Amino acid sequence: MAHSVEKRFIAIIFAVLVLLVAPLFVLFFQLSASRYEKDALDRGEIVLEANAKALGKPLWDFDTESVKQIARAIATGRSVTDVHVRDVSGEIDVSVPEGQAHKPEGKVLTAEVTYQSISGLRTVGTLEMHLAPQSMFTGDYRGDLAFIAIFLIAVFAIFVTAIIGNRQMVIKPLLKLTAAIEATRRLGFRHHVDWIADDEMGALAANFNEMQERLAREENELKRAHARTTEIYNRTPAMLYSVDADDNLIAVSDYWLLATGHTRPAVIGRPFASLLEPECRILYGARRRISLDGHLDHGVTLKFRCANGRIIDVLIMEATMEEAASETSLALSVMTDVTELKAAERQNHLQAITDHLTGLLNRQGFEMAIEDKIRIADLEKSELACLFVDLDRFKWINDNLGHAAGDEVLKNVVAAIGTQLRTTDTIARLGGDEFAILVSARSAKTAALEIAARISTAVERQMDVAGSIVKLSASIGIALYPEHAPNAAELLQKSDLAMYARKKAGKNGTRFFDPDLANAARNRAFMEKNIEAGLREDWFDAYLQPIFNLQTGRVAGFEALMRLVHPIEGIIPPAGIIQIAEETGSISRVGERIFEKAVSRLASFSKHAALSDAYIAVNVSPLQFEPAMLDRMMAVLMKWGVQPSQIVVEITEAVLMHHNPVIQQVLEALCKSGFRIALDDFGTGYSSLSYLNRFPVDIVKIDQSFIRSLTEDDETSRRKSRMLVEGIKTISHQMNCIVVAEGIEKQEQRDALAAMGVDAGQGYFFSRPLPALEIIAKYATLGNASLPAVKSA
Repeated sequence: MAHSVEKRFIAIIFAVLVLLVAPLFVLFFQLSASRYEKDALDRGEIVLEANAKALGKPLWDFDTESVKQIARAIATGRSVTDVHVRDVSGEIDVSVPEGQAHKPEGKVLTAEVTYQSISGLRTVGTLEMHLAPQSMFTGDYRGDLAFIAIFLIAVFAIFVTAIIGNRQMVIKPLLKLTAAIEATRRLGFRHHVDWIADDEMGALAANFNEMQERLAREENELKRAHARTTEIYNRTPAMLYSVDADDNLIAVSDYWLLATGHTRPAVIGRPFASLLEPECRILYGARRRISLDGHLDHGVTLKFRCANGRIIDVLIMEATMEEAASETSLALSVMTDVTELKAAERQNHLQAITDHLTGLLNRQGFEMAIEDKIRIADLEKSELACLFVDLDRFKWINDNLGHAAGDEVLKNVVAAIGTQLRTTDTIARLGGDEFAILVSARSAKTAALEIAARISTAVERQMDVAGSIVKLSASIGIALYPEHAPNAAELLQKSDLAMYARKKAGKNGTRFFDPDLANAARNRAFMEKNIEAGLREDWFDAYLQPIFNLQTGRVAGFEALMRLVHPIEGIIPPAGIIQIAEETGSISRVGERIFEKAVSRLASFSKHAALSDAYIAVNVSPLQFEPAMLDRMMAVLMKWGVQPSQIVVEITEAVLMHHNPVIQQVLEALCKSGFRIALDDFGTGYSSLSYLNRFPVDIVKIDQSFIRSLTEDDETSRRKSRMLVEGIKTISHQMNCIVVAEGIEKQEQRDALAAMGVDAGQGYFFSRPLPALEIIAKYATLGNASLPAVKSA
């Protein structure tokens, strides 16, 4: 590798000589040749001018001999090759050297010969002089060749010096460094570089030697740490062991051997499952599937056989580790004897599934009983009926006679119901005055109806409680397995739904589960559960739909639309969520969550120049209007550094129809604080126009039904819709309101609205509601990308 570095260095120097020095020499030669030629020409012109004056009188006097002498004198110049003189009459024609047969190469200089006669200045002839070509090899310029030779010698010396210096200062220490690295690799111990210098190569060698010393120290520390770890592993008072990827034992601690009675040679290399009871081996083999990440974070309890044959319950906690040097893995595990703990757990479990007042199973115990009964029913090809019993008017007893009297009534009811059941039937108290009975039969429906009738009769008898005569009745719901429910949880739930349906229908009776009963309850329960979970787990998000200025084609703002992003179900439609949230009273918390999400998105948009002027429109439910609403909104804006002028509060006509003075006060306070108010779904209410005058509205949003009608097939419908939109636009503009069209889905709709002068629009033609990150990626980097040009309407 060192030799290749040297070759590359030489190649670089040679390239510099070829690409830089050689062109400089060529340029020097060209400039020198030009200079030599110019000097010769300047001298020739001086000689020409001087001798032209000297030839004037001899030519005037026809003194041929003098002319020849002057011509020969001119020809003696070092750069003159020949001279030609003639007079105007042609009598004198002198050439030097004589008898020149051809014109030599070089410059030709010509001058007129004049003479100052009595009659004035007269031209008496011409002088023609030929100059020889000049080069740097002529006598006058040989000094330049010496300079060039010296320069070439200097360049060659620098070239040789650079190569020698590179070999001594770079290549030689690199060879020593390479040799040290190779020796370390082959021989396995740390070699040092024998090189000391006060330059970069010396620093490199010193750093390498320091690194070698540090690595040697670290290796020694690792060896000592390994020895300490092994000692800790064996001395730790816990049953530690390790298995490889095939679950074979590869290490056991001394304490493990002491607790189990086994010897190390007897267990090393043996499958760990062979030490377990046969019924536990399948569970042990599948243990890593218990946890999603393959680690037994919660452990698994198995039955382990000691060397003396004693069976103990052990809890195994295992951590899987990947080995660095191979693709195999091993596991470090701790085994804990939980035999006594399991016995206490069984006792506690029995207490946990029993109702302390009546001695019946509680809900947990009953659900376990259902699971067992379902397995038996599947084996015997029979059916199950779950009777859900709720006592009517029991609350009156608790409220008027006290809880002690209520407990007494429950005991009497349990005794009365117990006399009506078969020995194979299971009864449980689920809580309060609710009971559940599990009936198994070939025809569970018939048996359930018979038992329900007997229970109703037994409960309806009068009872003397605390000196008062009370009479109860029972509302009973029945669900069947497998007809109505495929598992225990649904069987109990659907019998509960049937019971509530019976109560709503007038109490005191029996009703079988109807699939229609489950739909509404299931949907509502699903929504209620996910609303609370969404608030707790932060599933609610503000999706944003851009609002475009229809005249400029740029993004004006965004409408924040509530979305519940369920981790499993995906995005749940918002319509049902809003209705149920308003009914359950959680709409304020949902609205506050969406408002803060929208404001935080706006704060992030402000960092992008393309979206710095955009606003966020947020929908507000009528139930959210209360005196503290403005304070909460301002606190959120201060938290995120957003101005009220960047927020548009969207309300529907339903908000204004409440005629609530609190709503009026809140709207006015919002406007005074800088918020803008938008009236959503405008045009769908019978009195919408009056609201523009009575309430502080800044933006009017035309309902999408009018926008869709603009492109209907029926010409009359299109014309009416156009007139309505233009009317709304005109009135709104007269009231200083901005007009926004909702639900634009086609190019034709967008062009028509723009041509009518509608200010802005939104809809699927532009974009669906998107998460904030997609909005930033789509619009922030495009610089408020303009829409296509508006076509003529």
